[in-house]
Amino acid sequence: MEQLQTQLRAWLRGDRGASAVEFLLITPLLFLMLLSIVQFGMYFFAAQVTEAAAQAGARKARATADDNPGGWRDLARSTSQTRIDTLGPALVGSATITPIQDGDQVGITVTSTVVPVVPWLHLRVTTRSIGPIERFIPDAS
Repeated sequence: MEQLQTQLRAWLRGDRGASAVEFLLITPLLFLMLLSIVQFGMYFFAAQVTEAAAQAGARKARATADDNPGGWRDLARSTSQTRIDTLGPALVGSATITPIQDGDQVGITVTSTVVPVVPWLHLRVTTRSIGPIERFIPDAS
């Protein structure tokens, strides 16, 4: 019995297997850090895509709102959706495109979700672009 206790103490004091335990403890943290870096890279890419889509839609809205007061919303919405489809349809999920009019200012708000890499991290991107309606005013002279 004494010999068994001595062997058990020697085995518990030894370093055998310590690196495997450290590896098992550190590996999930490293994977989480790596996936978080990828997730935030995708977030910033989605932010760039939604910003480009909002700006393109707002340009279309500003150019057509004066000549086409009833139809500029659909034109601006389709322009924004085309921009999303061109730049990043796989990485920008479920985009909501909302035309806005505030007096003589028109624009677009684009809200979308970011495709998740980290399962419990659901990010949302919202971008708004607004500007004055462009009107041709003939010269008075």
